[in-house]
Amino acid sequence: MAEVGRAEKEKLKKILIVNVNWIGDVLFSTPAIRALRRHYPNAHIACMIVPRCREVLELNPNINELIIYDEKGEYKGLTGKMRLISELKARSFDIVFLFHRSLTRTLMVALSGIKERVGIDNPKRGFLLSRKVLPQPPDIHKVEQFLNIVKVTGVRDNGKDMEVHVSKSDEAFAESFLKSQGIKKGEPFAILNAGGNWDMKRWPAENFAELGNKLGKEYGMPVVLTGAGKDVGLAEKIAGMMKKKPVIAAGTTSLRQLASIMKRAALVVSNDSGPMHIAVSQGAKTIAIFGPTDPKLTGPYGSGRYKVLQKSSGKPGCKIPCYNLRCEDALCMKAVSVDDVMREAEGFLK
Repeated sequence: MAEVGRAEKEKLKKILIVNVNWIGDVLFSTPAIRALRRHYPNAHIACMIVPRCREVLELNPNINELIIYDEKGEYKGLTGKMRLISELKARSFDIVFLFHRSLTRTLMVALSGIKERVGIDNPKRGFLLSRKVLPQPPDIHKVEQFLNIVKVTGVRDNGKDMEVHVSKSDEAFAESFLKSQGIKKGEPFAILNAGGNWDMKRWPAENFAELGNKLGKEYGMPVVLTGAGKDVGLAEKIAGMMKKKPVIAAGTTSLRQLASIMKRAALVVSNDSGPMHIAVSQGAKTIAIFGPTDPKLTGPYGSGRYKVLQKSSGKPGCKIPCYNLRCEDALCMKAVSVDDVMREAEGFLK
């Protein structure tokens, strides 16, 4: 694939990125976005994302514009999609980088008249791409996959670290919240993030409770339980099993406020989830517990301080990764013991 020449580079004044749907995956795209900005310093870079991922990129200095693709609201159905096509056409983008592999989104940008359409080739949408990136091997991390998409235009990577930018008000919230919970400025504390989009990706609640008890006993540090609004019940369950009452932050913070709190933590222990990647992006010492998913593809990445724990269940026919949404026992998650996590925590906290 030929690189974009100097003359063509100067013509690319308006760039669109069609991003992915999940918080962690959007974080994986930030090194590619940073590389694009470095290569095209004067271009207008817009990024199309779904509403739940807005906060991840809202303050990113490498992006000029966010286009919120709400396919359940403003852009619902055929009428909504036609409206979006018209809006994209009016913006006159020179090129689009398709991080999302959706046929529908590829068709929409094609119908909007964007001539240069770059994305990973697949049988369904390949004919709609003007520059095709070869299908990626299954063991290449998504950070690298997104970088490979932008590299076809001559872009070079500018580091692999993920980014979540926070505001002064987010920082102030973190300081105020921790103070209100009796955690002094500079005092070490641990964050336990027990939530996850899939039940089979969740380490048992009783394990988190036991871990919190041990961290409190051996290191004397307060424990903060984080998560989304849907995780409040889980956090309360864990708190009910702990000897010393933890701080329940689940359901009380925005993503950026959570990032600001995580940045101050001495340790973060989390399932495979968006918040785990947020912790890594903030440089927090992070232990990531994996089970049915593949850390080679979606694990923590970059130069941060993190450790992945993943074990096979040992059950005949049970292999990891499996991505089995119907798994009823999640034995691979249970195979990681509290002592396993404590050993890694000791390495971070000593």
